[in-house]
Amino acid sequence: MRRYGKHTDEDDIRTRPSRRGNRPRTHLRPKHEDASEGLVLTVDRGRLTCLVGDRVVMAMKARELGRKAAVVGDRVALVGDLSGRKDTLARIVRIEERTSVLRRTADDDDPYERVVVANADQLAIVTALADPEPRPRLIDRCLVAAFDGGLTPLLVMTKSDLAPPEQLLELYGALDIPYVVTSREGLADGEAAELVREHLDGKVTAFVGHSGVGKTTLVNALVAEERRRSTGKVNAVTGRGRHTTTSALALPLPDGGGWVVDTPGVRSFGLAHVDPSRVVQAFPDLVPGTADCPRACGHDEPECALDAWVAEGHADPARLYSLRRLLATRERTEGD
Repeated sequence: MRRYGKHTDEDDIRTRPSRRGNRPRTHLRPKHEDASEGLVLTVDRGRLTCLVGDRVVMAMKARELGRKAAVVGDRVALVGDLSGRKDTLARIVRIEERTSVLRRTADDDDPYERVVVANADQLAIVTALADPEPRPRLIDRCLVAAFDGGLTPLLVMTKSDLAPPEQLLELYGALDIPYVVTSREGLADGEAAELVREHLDGKVTAFVGHSGVGKTTLVNALVAEERRRSTGKVNAVTGRGRHTTTSALALPLPDGGGWVVDTPGVRSFGLAHVDPSRVVQAFPDLVPGTADCPRACGHDEPECALDAWVAEGHADPARLYSLRRLLATRERTEGD
């Protein structure tokens, strides 16, 4: 009979068995030296499609990675079932060091930055010359993100049969950005793909652009249909002839000629995360002139040493104007 109150003794005390077991906890993590290398092709609701050798493998992030997230373009280490068979799942246990990152925030006052693509060599910024009208402020923001993340920009202008490219080219002439100009017919018959392909050989290229400029049409022309099917299903919505990508997807170019990454159409490109000092690195002719700048100089202040550097003839004034225009776009909306 169980007793209560002052009449209880140690025989009446019941202990609840521990569910944790007796094995001591450790902070050591397995090294997974036998893990296989893979490339993240796309990410969808916590599931990552990875290329491991010649197989496409579904995977999830291992708990030991904590909050560290893998993104398209990441080189990762995987363990578990790497057969690629239906309903199998591997684990990503390590994300290798990145060589570059394309990042954006939802808005300029949003402190949470999102890595869109990792390890890309260049950023192809696709813009129509008309229908829809060019958005130079958005182009500027993409350029800033490219320079900040260590990507080389490539400007791709479509629909040249509707408007000439000279005005837009003049705006970016001082930046010496490589560019391609093509028409609507060029997008339709593959001519644009051949012009762009010359800049893609052996590189990983991320494509960005707002809806309606022909970005995904261009990517589809670059990548053979059977390769799109074998790499993975594009998460997309098709309607009225328009193909709108809703998640980033890495696709191989034919004959091992590199990779393209199709990204979702962007309405805005927040730059809250950008450090001006990293953008200046894309202007090697101006970098030495920053040595005498005050600490944390934004390079658009009266005390900025770049004015004197340019006045002494060390760099073209148009280059300094372009740098400051790009830095200023962090403070302006795209409609300004």
